[in-house]
Amino acid sequence: MPEPRLATPADAAEIARLRSENILSEPLDEAWLTTCADQLALRLQDGGDARAYVVDSPAGGLATCALGLVHAVLPAPKYPQGLAVRIHAVATDPAHRRRGYAKAALAALLDHLEDDGVTLYELYASDGSAPLYEQLGFAADPALMRMTRFPAAVEGTAS
Repeated sequence: MPEPRLATPADAAEIARLRSENILSEPLDEAWLTTCADQLALRLQDGGDARAYVVDSPAGGLATCALGLVHAVLPAPKYPQGLAVRIHAVATDPAHRRRGYAKAALAALLDHLEDDGVTLYELYASDGSAPLYEQLGFAADPALMRMTRFPAAVEGTAS
């Protein structure tokens, strides 16, 4: 099995593609893919808040990605460094599934984040992916709630 490697800004477009094609309910159009890739490339630079591990595809591009976005929380005994991460995307190209790539990439990412002082990890798990996350130590949290809010339309503008 290929060894997962730390992603660089040059991997941003492929990570955005994997997320779009394998996670989102509706794939992104080219303009949104470009926007996501450009933003992610900046965030993957040294000092940025994104960390990702990837597995290269022998045919070129990426076979798998595991992407986390680090954010600050107030320190507490369980969060002494005040760092948390939201695992934003774990995706594998269909041609490369069932080979352990996602598990290897996510395990490498979790080890890296632990070395960075992150102690709080959050993610959204589909029914199909929950067993993988449970194997790595994640547990369901019935208290977690979610909401999406869009700004109200400005008066006089079309919706």
